[in-house]
Amino acid sequence: MGEWVKAIESGERPVYSEADRRRNGSMVLATATGGMLAFLALTAFLAGLVDSMAGGGGLISLPALLAAGVPPHFALGTNKVQSCLGTTFSTARYLRHVQVHVPIALTAAVAALTGSYGGSRVALVLPSEKISAIIPPLVVAVAVITFARREFGVHDKFGVARVRDYVLAATAGLVIGFYDGFFGPGTGTFLAFAFVWLFGFDFARATGNTKLVNWASNVAAVIAFGLAAKVNWTVALAMGIANIAGNWLGAGWAIRGGARVIKPVFGLVLALLIIRLTLLR
Repeated sequence: MGEWVKAIESGERPVYSEADRRRNGSMVLATATGGMLAFLALTAFLAGLVDSMAGGGGLISLPALLAAGVPPHFALGTNKVQSCLGTTFSTARYLRHVQVHVPIALTAAVAALTGSYGGSRVALVLPSEKISAIIPPLVVAVAVITFARREFGVHDKFGVARVRDYVLAATAGLVIGFYDGFFGPGTGTFLAFAFVWLFGFDFARATGNTKLVNWASNVAAVIAFGLAAKVNWTVALAMGIANIAGNWLGAGWAIRGGARVIKPVFGLVLALLIIRLTLLR
């Protein structure tokens, strides 16, 4: 524990023994410094706030965990748990106040789970650079469509669901789920965009449907990481409480403000995604 405190003071990254990694994912910081835990809770709150409105919360919380010195697998597992807790509450709020189309969302969720599994398997044999190169142009295209059309996502134009809509939902879920399993950043943002673009939902309704899909995929991921013992539960729960607060507050703002509130946050997430992709190169 002393090594961690010295490392913080010196600005160096701590070196952990293999025993530390197996025991708690090198999360000695949880007891070494309350300040670091407070920092992670703050980032979890901000992540929940952003994620509840436009997706992309992992672009804030996951780098924070990695910056704290958490090994990647433990960072992913801990991040999924705290995100799942927050998403549970924002999903409940959207279901209560927004006309979430549950059959469409569940269709996309099942397809996304399938796609995510396939993407994860492919990621084991194919470097992520192969797909990361095409993401920046895709992000730019999403931004242009979203902000060049002033009415995009402002009004809900969805009518009665047809067979075509379920096929589109399954296709979108499969493709974006594959991306999530293979690469990951900004999955919720792409899903929200797809719901607006393909079905004519307004941004509030699209985000509500996205939350239901995210919640399903998060539960599956939490089970997987939990069974693999890749979660630090103390930190995950501390971050989770903060994430719940951010999700609850952000969902309320999104429900009341609609596209007027969501679209600027959506633009912020796209900018963060571009920055993240640039740094990964």
